[in-house]
Amino acid sequence: MKNLLYKPMILSLAIFVFSCDSDDNDNDNGGDNIVAPTSYEFTRNGESTVSFGGQTTRLNQAEELYSALNSSESTANGLDLMFNGDGNGSAGFSDPALNGTSKIIGSKTASSTLAGSATTKQMFDDMIADYAGNVVPNWSSDAGPGQPGAISTPDGASTYHLNAAGQEIDQLFFKGLIGAFTLDQIVNNYIHPNQLDSGSRVDDNDNDVLSGDNNYTDMEHKWDEGFGYLYGLEGDNLSNAGSSPSGSGSLLMKYFKKVNDEGGYEPGIGQVVYDAFIMGRTAIVNKDYELRDQQAAIIKVELSKVIGYYAIHYMNDYVAKLEAGNVAKAHHSLSEGWGFLLSLQFTNNGNDEPFMDKSTVEYFLANYMGDFHNMNPAVLTAPASSQYPGMIALVKQAFEANGVTLNID
Repeated sequence: MKNLLYKPMILSLAIFVFSCDSDDNDNDNGGDNIVAPTSYEFTRNGESTVSFGGQTTRLNQAEELYSALNSSESTANGLDLMFNGDGNGSAGFSDPALNGTSKIIGSKTASSTLAGSATTKQMFDDMIADYAGNVVPNWSSDAGPGQPGAISTPDGASTYHLNAAGQEIDQLFFKGLIGAFTLDQIVNNYIHPNQLDSGSRVDDNDNDVLSGDNNYTDMEHKWDEGFGYLYGLEGDNLSNAGSSPSGSGSLLMKYFKKVNDEGGYEPGIGQVVYDAFIMGRTAIVNKDYELRDQQAAIIKVELSKVIGYYAIHYMNDYVAKLEAGNVAKAHHSLSEGWGFLLSLQFTNNGNDEPFMDKSTVEYFLANYMGDFHNMNPAVLTAPASSQYPGMIALVKQAFEANGVTLNID
């Protein structure tokens, strides 16, 4: 087996310490204690200052796109319209409310200043072309090495539609979007000073200068937009989203809930992140930008853990399904793992570096996971003590090198 390190992994060795008790009301701001609300509710002159409607729109668009990537009726043009719009706004959705807006998923995919990449965005466009051009025309064919088609579980209960490499495109695409779209927009864009402090936003926030005719400052709104990429589908559950995140949708919130739930990998993460979002927004209202950035660091690390946990989870699940002789389920799980591995490059260790860098991730995907039919499971499972550790061990090491231990075998 080739050396899986292939290139030196660029991993920050800086270990930072911050409080996870982010609803602590004893934070000092020039002698005045900052008291945060218990839910994400902020007002000015009796009216709400919270707005993240654009994020809710994009998350709803993603749900229809997900359905389209599971349909034999989909076309390349139709999928591209849903993902990239028509040049004049969003388009292609059956729900009219999702069309004709500037809210477009593709424009926010792999697009942050910190981790954005045109080549990574192109990977998503290529997946759409592969699905429409190869998977759909072979919908009823039998999948095999080099042959797109369908594969079913031994009991016939589930059927998956694969490309020529044995990959299930909807899983690659959407698990990849969890990192390249939702996570990237939160941790590498909207809660980062590149957005929050851009232009005159600090002075405007200091002086309560509102954004146009809106009831919020630009800085308040940017933080809200980051919040919306996680909580935008919570609806009436928003006030309880800390203790009981809904898991709504197919993107980051779905797996955030899985990590949080009792019996999950890290029960309580839901409250930690929710409280950090509340305290960070409270800090903005109180013009305490050091406190704001401390809360942003908590969010960056905690949400990045979700990617690490489920990259490992699905690699393990692939091996288990393969050993059990359920080849169809194995392809399904490995496709999910592929997407979470792609997402690793969009994580943020709190110091604005990914837990695993883009070149390492994409080299591994291209050279070791390019053909699911003939992949050696050892490239995933080789222990850390071996000459060439597998990807499961490498992901754990990447987090540990940044002071984070993932509670998963």
